[in-house]
Amino acid sequence: MLVPLLLLWPMSAALTWLVAQNIAARPYDRDLAQLTRMIARQLVVASPRSGEAVLTLPEPAAALLRSDDVDRVYFQVLDEKGEVLAGDRELPAPDADPAAPVPVGEVQFRDETIQNEPVRVASLKVEPATDDPVRIGLVQVGETLEKRSRLTTEIIKGVLLPQYVILPVAVLLVWFALARGIAPLNQLQQRIQRRQSHDLSPIDQHDVPEEVAPLVRAINDLLMRLDQSMATQKHFLADAAHQLKTPLAGLRTQAELAQREIDAGGGDAQSVKRSLQQIARSSQRAAHMVNQLLAMARAEDEEQARRTQDFSLLRLATDTVQDFLPKAFEKRIDLGYEGPDGDADSVPRLHGQPLLVREMIRNLVDNALQYTPEGGTVTVRITPDPFGQVLVLQVEDNGPGIPEAERELVFQPFYRALGTNVDGSGLGLAIVREIAEKHRATVTIDNARPAASSAPGGGPGTVFTVRFPLPVATPEVATAASPAAG
Repeated sequence: MLVPLLLLWPMSAALTWLVAQNIAARPYDRDLAQLTRMIARQLVVASPRSGEAVLTLPEPAAALLRSDDVDRVYFQVLDEKGEVLAGDRELPAPDADPAAPVPVGEVQFRDETIQNEPVRVASLKVEPATDDPVRIGLVQVGETLEKRSRLTTEIIKGVLLPQYVILPVAVLLVWFALARGIAPLNQLQQRIQRRQSHDLSPIDQHDVPEEVAPLVRAINDLLMRLDQSMATQKHFLADAAHQLKTPLAGLRTQAELAQREIDAGGGDAQSVKRSLQQIARSSQRAAHMVNQLLAMARAEDEEQARRTQDFSLLRLATDTVQDFLPKAFEKRIDLGYEGPDGDADSVPRLHGQPLLVREMIRNLVDNALQYTPEGGTVTVRITPDPFGQVLVLQVEDNGPGIPEAERELVFQPFYRALGTNVDGSGLGLAIVREIAEKHRATVTIDNARPAASSAPGGGPGTVFTVRFPLPVATPEVATAASPAAG
């Protein structure tokens, strides 16, 4: 604030000088105009002994011209042709402008220079009488600018001298006010700097300036959300460590048992084989857990979420079904696909991250295969809905189903329903919910259709429905998708 004040002061001085010049010129211009009119009225025509008519000024008028002891006054009388009739010849005649003739009886002002000295000139055009022996055309009176300069200087002194006193006082007041106003901010800064890195408690708003209170409230809100996020991450890491601890402990135990059998010599080959099988299953569970944790991290990565592109949901779904066919054959499960056939461009394309959406479909299909008994069915279905502006993905099975009270709990990390006797990490559906939210999609759980639940070996069955919003609804997309929807 001090720098603008110091810059405004010379600007104020310049504006004051311009205004002072204008103020000082007005009264002297009025006096000069009155003097010009008085001289025009006092001119008389005299006839000396030579017989020629000449113009003369009465002595009182001539004394008035000589009465100014500060400035020099010039006067001049011109005829209609511009010839000097009387007065000072060094006073220049005005420039004639045919486009703007000088009105009769009106005083005009202009600035001239005589002997390198600035002069203010007033000119008055006179209408001569027809019977005058000397026809007067123009009367001019010029005056130097010394009195004007003195008055301008006095005005500037009267304005600027108080500013010399007021400006330092204003600077001190501004400095004092800002130092006093910023003191609470300094105290707030020190309180924040003294905080430990793990302290995410709200900032005390006591003695916080009113102007900064909204900022402190926003920071407190951010700290609260950051505390919740860190608490969730700590809980997630604790659950992940616990989930990884079990397969790793089993892996170590089975390895030690197999080593004892081998060290004993001639041990039971079946016992060693069972230990190796347990080792393989434990390592598989651990690897699956690690892969799910990495998938969850990718789904939560904000930087990756900004790298999006157009993709075909139909192609992702059919590729995923083909990838899981060997596992379905191994469990004798009928894994199939229902939806639009032909080229992947026959349904609207989505905008997002195809790798994450593929991971979501894989988790839904893998979850269905895990919980569907042998001889059951799993169906992946795609249904375009141009009227609802969504593209629907469904994964349906005839497994044991999910009770309605647990349908929201299954989306929590590491939650697993009791009594299922199915190995898993408990992260698959949490990853599905996270990826769906990244793509502004909704995930719902319902009972399977009666035809699916009545299949051999079937139970109540479950259908997961994911509704992806279409990026842009165009007539071409609606026309192409309508037959598929039917």
